[in-house]
Amino acid sequence: MVTGDVQRVGRDGAGAETAHPGPSRRAALGLDALNFFLADVRDGLGPYLAIYLLAVRGPEQGWTEATVGFVMTIAGLTGLLAQTPAGALIDSSRNKPAIVIAGALAVTLTCLSLPFLSNFYLVAGSQSLAAMAGAIFPPALSGITLGLVGPKAFARRIGRNEAFNHLGNAVSAAIAAGTAVIFGPIVVFWLMAVLAVLSIGAMLAVPRREIDDTLARGLSHDAAHHEQPSGLKMLLSSRPLLIFALTCFLFHLSNAAMLPTTGQLLTYVVGKDQATSLIALCIVAAQCVMVPMAIMVGAKTDAWGRKPIFLVAFAVLALRGALYPLSNDPFWLFAVQCLDGVGAGIFGALFPVVVADLTRGTGRFNVSQGAVATAQGLGAAFSASIAGVIIVSAGYSAAFLTLSAIGAAGFLLYLFAMPETGAAGTKEPAVPPPGSATVSP
Repeated sequence: MVTGDVQRVGRDGAGAETAHPGPSRRAALGLDALNFFLADVRDGLGPYLAIYLLAVRGPEQGWTEATVGFVMTIAGLTGLLAQTPAGALIDSSRNKPAIVIAGALAVTLTCLSLPFLSNFYLVAGSQSLAAMAGAIFPPALSGITLGLVGPKAFARRIGRNEAFNHLGNAVSAAIAAGTAVIFGPIVVFWLMAVLAVLSIGAMLAVPRREIDDTLARGLSHDAAHHEQPSGLKMLLSSRPLLIFALTCFLFHLSNAAMLPTTGQLLTYVVGKDQATSLIALCIVAAQCVMVPMAIMVGAKTDAWGRKPIFLVAFAVLALRGALYPLSNDPFWLFAVQCLDGVGAGIFGALFPVVVADLTRGTGRFNVSQGAVATAQGLGAAFSASIAGVIIVSAGYSAAFLTLSAIGAAGFLLYLFAMPETGAAGTKEPAVPPPGSATVSP
């Protein structure tokens, strides 16, 4: 646990370093609870959207794998446009908890409206609003964490955050799996509403005064008044950050459609009610694997370096896509989906850590996350449409193998082009600090 013995380093008015205590026990526990309860809310309906539209609405209302994929792509594209502005908002905000609460309410209300919407454009619009609101959570949680514990304890605390996030996803998915048998796919909407209320309570438990807004943006106190550049300018000024954004794009282009595609396949194999329960169990299993993976990353990444761990995530992702087509048996699909816990568990824990490495001391941490997350969201948005079109034209096996090949391409790019950013590599930020010359690629 992160407790008061963690030291945060700031600067006094004369520019001298001053040590500040880490988060109080209340703040640390509140951050644990926030990551746990917000886990399901931050991702919206996710794979349940595909199951609901196919199983409840169905082809008779015009919903096929392709139209579902288009809805998810539209929502993803809308959400990615909000990524960089969301990061800039978190960097400039002096009341980050209020932004988290507003985002949780917005995601929940848009998802609860879905059962009352049948038109393609209304469904796409509601999910687009949910995606825009959801763009707030990653930079907000990372910024709040950095503002509470400081840069030295950040990697370990992010690992803990991700562990509670995955545990929260596992518990909510387990509840959905058990209750969907009785109430059907609609149960996930009401579960989300309950979790949103609990996440608001958790956010209120973190004392706002303990969040250092200067540290939260990755800036030292003596440079706090420098102008912050746009996310796009900052991304283009750094070759390592640009490469990292491209690898994130490929990871999500490969990964994002795998679980929804599995859910669609299960809908035809076992029926709609069983599919909802099975996909929930798939999520539970994967999330349970992600918990120890996130803890391991937080504990070992400073010693082992970021790059070798990230390469494992890409390798497992490509392997997972190649294994799906071997059988349509529900137990096989369930077993293969468990591998998602390795790849996604590593990615979730390392993503903010690598961005923090590349932007250390610049004050551009959250806007950098937004810029890279834009590329990440672009990959996720196109992933659903690519898979949907391939399924309709060539079948599920071809879709899974295509997603696997994309993951393999990401592995090669990270292996040969991405430098080590942690303890085994450079200690200097790859993004130039305010007022300095641009780092040449």
